[in-house]
Amino acid sequence: MTSASASPHLTPARRLRERLRSPKILVAPGVFDGLSARVAAAAGFEAIYASGGAIARSAGVPDLGLLSLTEVLARVREIVAAVGVPVIADGDAGHGNALNVYRTVREFERAGVAALHLEDQVTPKKCGHYANKHLVPSEEMVAKLRAAQDARSDPDLVLIARTDARAVEGLDGALRRARLYAEAGADVIFVEAPQTEDETRAIAREVRAPLLINMFQGGKTPLVAPGALEAMGYRIMIVPSDLQRAALRAMQEAAAAICATGTAAGMGDRLAGFKDRDAVVDLAAWEEMERRYAAGGQGST
Repeated sequence: MTSASASPHLTPARRLRERLRSPKILVAPGVFDGLSARVAAAAGFEAIYASGGAIARSAGVPDLGLLSLTEVLARVREIVAAVGVPVIADGDAGHGNALNVYRTVREFERAGVAALHLEDQVTPKKCGHYANKHLVPSEEMVAKLRAAQDARSDPDLVLIARTDARAVEGLDGALRRARLYAEAGADVIFVEAPQTEDETRAIAREVRAPLLINMFQGGKTPLVAPGALEAMGYRIMIVPSDLQRAALRAMQEAAAAICATGTAAGMGDRLAGFKDRDAVVDLAAWEEMERRYAAGGQGST
């Protein structure tokens, strides 16, 4: 069961690819587990983003490339299984060289993602808004993109090339790499962490490809409204960390209240109700199945 019904005729990858033909920007919030994925899908988003940074932090470690492919895949499978909307996944730097990229793409595709992005940082990578990042040569990244295309068995799987060059080689270097990756066959280009709104506009003006941009409160990139980004020509806007940061603050408040008084009742309606909690995970549907499969029941009809 999922929180959103999927078309019986179109795969999530095909639905996402067709959606990207529209000039209307697609906003995808970052999620990190099945519960956060269901919350985002229930809010009405057309797609969600399996954020590598949020997944790492949910495991109790920073976004420094510390999780293995196996660990990330387990969480991605959980997210995909929880919802019916397309999932855009964070493939980090492909977990190694071009051969690792090949396997990463194969495994993410098997997990059911509609898209994934690969970046040009060295392995292990860092959060795109951290300092002291290092890049692989652009030629190596092009080889990785070739491996990703060869690994793709579903031609609808959307391959997104991300460059972190703005912080290392400046805007001109980032634009050069972005154009090179588009020429190498990436379906969407993601220039991480432009530092001014003028740079955000320059990327949209200079890169002739569908574009993804990262927007979240407190990052290096100034916030620009989705409508303005759409007017510039951006197709996807991810918001990787805001749901997790909201959950983190709420958990900190609840933990402090319970530690101090033994109860979180003072949080009032900031605490989800018992029934609200169970509605998010579709308890009623599971109970209905339990009744149908109970001993002596009639089974499915």
